[in-house]
Amino acid sequence: MIAFEEAYKKVLEHTLSFGNETVLFTKSLGRVLAEDIYADRDFPPFDRATKDGIAINSEGLSQTNSFKIEGIVSAGTPQAVLQEKSNCVEIMTGAVLPKNADTVVMYEEIVVENGIAKITNTAKKGQNIHYKGSDVKKGAVVVKKDTLITASEVGILAAVGKVEVLVKKLPKVTLISTGDELVAPHETPAPHQIRNSNMHSLHALLLNEQIHPQHVHLNDNLEEIESSLKDLLHTNDVLILSGGVSKGKFDFIPQAFENLEVEKVFHRVKQRPGKPFWFGVHHETKTTIFSFPGNPVSTFVSYHLYFKNWLQQSLNISAKKEHVKLGEAFSNTTSLTLFVRVKVENIDGELIAFPVKENGSGDLMSLAFTDGFVIIAPTKETFQKGETVPFIATR
Repeated sequence: MIAFEEAYKKVLEHTLSFGNETVLFTKSLGRVLAEDIYADRDFPPFDRATKDGIAINSEGLSQTNSFKIEGIVSAGTPQAVLQEKSNCVEIMTGAVLPKNADTVVMYEEIVVENGIAKITNTAKKGQNIHYKGSDVKKGAVVVKKDTLITASEVGILAAVGKVEVLVKKLPKVTLISTGDELVAPHETPAPHQIRNSNMHSLHALLLNEQIHPQHVHLNDNLEEIESSLKDLLHTNDVLILSGGVSKGKFDFIPQAFENLEVEKVFHRVKQRPGKPFWFGVHHETKTTIFSFPGNPVSTFVSYHLYFKNWLQQSLNISAKKEHVKLGEAFSNTTSLTLFVRVKVENIDGELIAFPVKENGSGDLMSLAFTDGFVIIAPTKETFQKGETVPFIATR
């Protein structure tokens, strides 16, 4: 077995690049930009009113606080002209500031009677105007390459007319479950069987990354496993397996990969849960293999610890490093790194982690109460209450 830190490092040493592709901006949510995005015009593209009210020339304020209304302009109409500095134009939010005007006074600070607008408060030159190019100048980079596209970036892409956008391709992934004991969720299992939940947890996690995986189930037969894996290695960037990597008589996955000349980077990690984790690379096809233990919590935490960070680094996204404070003391005198299920509470502005009651790595139901895992380093007798530790958010 190797230490968790070494295993984590080795996984990140085998990141891949999947190339780029062009997608419609409406389909870009959750993808990673492969190009800089530039402003195609000044933003805003004209001096615009930020309040409903009247547009005036501030020079007129030295003579009077009452202005004759010449007309009205709304958003979406061409620029008007203020004919007389002693007059005003009614203006709506978002409208182009009329020529010869330099100040907007909102309706709440005027009284209108018989076509005359009387200002009831002190007005300052330039108020309530969003000036042309004050946000961004034409040609400026508005979103940088390697940015994860969120709803904010989608709005920006629309604003600059970037209808088609270059993004990084995502890996083609197949999820592989193993074991004669598994049946589909819609089936009624026999007393000796269980429903296949891991594939659906992993599928949902991958959808969060905008990856739409394929599913394959393999029975506990070495020849069948080897034949299926041979084909899958040539049609996928990544294989994610659950089960078949422990020391059981029917755990054939390591042997099958060895027969297929897949390099085993490591097998078995000093961690709990997830100790039997197997990781390897098929150099001929450049396919990367994450073979997680079959217990549901082992699969779940291993995905977040290894695959998610591997994917982010492959896409050149900086992985978030989060920390929380322990809500109670811990002890870990073993040589294993522990990933402890926790519920996180915000107490006086600090995130405090409390252990979730659970019954081992097979206890899938405990994940309903779990916000993430804290990492408890090995061979340390006491982690004090209030001590800060690394945190892997799963929610």
